Amino acid sequence: MRAVCRALPTFARAIRQPCPPPLRSFRSLATAAAAPPFQLRDYQEDCIQAVLQHIDLGHRRMGVSLATGSGKTVIFTQLIERITHPISPLATQTLILVHRKELVEQAARHCRQHYPHMSVEIEMASSKATGTADVTIASIQSITSGDRITKFDASKFKLVLIDECHHAVAKKYLDCLDYFGLVEPTDTSPVLVGVSATMSRFDGLKLGKVLDHIVYHRDYMDMIKDNWLSPCHFTTVRSTVDLSQVRKTTVGDFQLADLGKAVNTYEANEVTVRAWLEKAGERKSTLVFCVDIAHVNDLTAHFRKFGIDARPITSNTILQDRRERLASFKRGEFKVLVNCGVFTEGTDIPNIDCVLLARPTRSKNLLVQMIGRGMRLHPSKKDCHVIDMVGTIAKGIVTVPTLFGLDPSEMVDNATVQEMKVKAEELAELAAEEEEGEETIDEAGSEFHAEPRPLNITFTEYETIWDLIADSAEEQHIRRSSEFAWVTICRDRYVLSLRDGYIKIEQEEDGTFTVTETRRVPPELTGTKYPVFQSRAIIEHAISLMAAAQGADTFASKRFHRSVLLLAAPWRSKPASPQQMEFLERFRDRLGLEDRELTKGQAADMITKLKHGAIGRFREAQREKKKLEKENASRAKNEEKEKKKVEKERAKDEALRQLRMREEVKVGRLDA
Repeated sequence: MRAVCRALPTFARAIRQPCPPPLRSFRSLATAAAAPPFQLRDYQEDCIQAVLQHIDLGHRRMGVSLATGSGKTVIFTQLIERITHPISPLATQTLILVHRKELVEQAARHCRQHYPHMSVEIEMASSKATGTADVTIASIQSITSGDRITKFDASKFKLVLIDECHHAVAKKYLDCLDYFGLVEPTDTSPVLVGVSATMSRFDGLKLGKVLDHIVYHRDYMDMIKDNWLSPCHFTTVRSTVDLSQVRKTTVGDFQLADLGKAVNTYEANEVTVRAWLEKAGERKSTLVFCVDIAHVNDLTAHFRKFGIDARPITSNTILQDRRERLASFKRGEFKVLVNCGVFTEGTDIPNIDCVLLARPTRSKNLLVQMIGRGMRLHPSKKDCHVIDMVGTIAKGIVTVPTLFGLDPSEMVDNATVQEMKVKAEELAELAAEEEEGEETIDEAGSEFHAEPRPLNITFTEYETIWDLIADSAEEQHIRRSSEFAWVTICRDRYVLSLRDGYIKIEQEEDGTFTVTETRRVPPELTGTKYPVFQSRAIIEHAISLMAAAQGADTFASKRFHRSVLLLAAPWRSKPASPQQMEFLERFRDRLGLEDRELTKGQAADMITKLKHGAIGRFREAQREKKKLEKENASRAKNEEKEKKKVEKERAKDEALRQLRMREEVKVGRLDA
């Protein structure tokens, strides 16, 4: 049995931690159920088995991370029959929660197809369920409206399923889950399984409020490799869009009103259509993502100006027109379908062979969702071409290259997944050394995958790099907020090193703090001896350093034992290891390192500083020092010059005064 349980970096409890003893109120029915009516894919069966195994271990609230196109609904329907609640014969019902109408209808079709012997009802808008059906599919907006939820008897439900569960920390979801006893589960609560292709939230809210364990993960890279998803080619195109003045929302993505004004211009739409004609004009079915309705309409008109049959679908499109237009697109009757926010989730249009990203985003989740629309297999296509229109690079923007660990400014043309990975590895080789994540430090002192940012710090006059990395005074500020061994990189950046990566706290321009985690990809998965890191995952946002440190500490302590992380851990006072000293020795000659007896903790902190920019910071400090010295010397020279000028003027004035005194003629008697 291959139950692959890999915890995602942004969530609380790692599966490798010890599990609690089984609760007698639950057991799984993995073998007693009738055989499925069709052949499951191997990973689908593995996923189901992972859920069942964790139920046997007493777990209640589980998350499943599966790429778009992996058949999440198939897994949903299989779980309905394979899970039972033996403590109560009356607990036989299932509730499926979704947040969009299309997802409700899709889930209902699958359930009725696979379970013709079961009653399946919908709770949405004017469709009202009885509350007693075997399976109820409900929109979260409807079930939490008024008293509609009260007709459901929570004690009769064995299973609650949430599709696109990265939305599940929203208040309406929490209210619904609280009604079914799943915010603080008891022995009689149903099993909760949440499924998503993007198991994280851009705004930093923790899904740990809803889920306790991520029991299975299979991302789109795995699916493409195993031929379960369509191969993809990626092209980035520099547009004329300037994002520098576009404001952010409270959750961190671009504000749509500002973004629409920046993106929806004649010049930008011209570049977008011409880029599509050049790079993907032969494609049969292109899905275009826009910012808003005005952008959809204007870009559609621009396609038509070039003779391209493009048609729009927005939230304003009449339902019957939407269905007919979508059906026509699936039949290949026109080439370009333009939308904004309609087809980001839960849409099954497998014939899409090109995705045109005409809207920038700062959300990795949204980017993956948009790309995922073109990843489904279909007999009419051999691959999918993703074209990303990249505006003027702004801090934090997410583009296709960033998904592969490349810089957002990196431009690619018709690059495959493998080519993007190779490119990332090549850059990693330039920025990293073998063993223990020993990154090569470049002139700017930046690390692989780190976004360039100006050093805005108060410089201390360190004579050597040794003085800088050995100075522990800087850590006092962060260590007043945390017991863990945080290292200060500069005034607004702090790092906590982990065995497989690091957590970083950075202060943003608005004064808030962002906590991110970067993990090292296991060497056996990269095929290279050089360290390769995943893209940074946002853990949370905080309004103060103390709050950020507390959140980061909570996250870290759920993955590692506190004895590994504590500043006062006994291991930190032991002598530095040979490997640590060997690393530091590499910098001796060119950086002036001194002989000194070091502890493991001191050496670890020094190495962290070296890996995260100490050399660049020291050189910047030296440059600032030299610049200041030059300015002071120039100022002193000018002052001396001015002083001499003043003295010369004074001497001249005194000489004139003396001359006047000698030449002065007075009226009166002359002295002999």
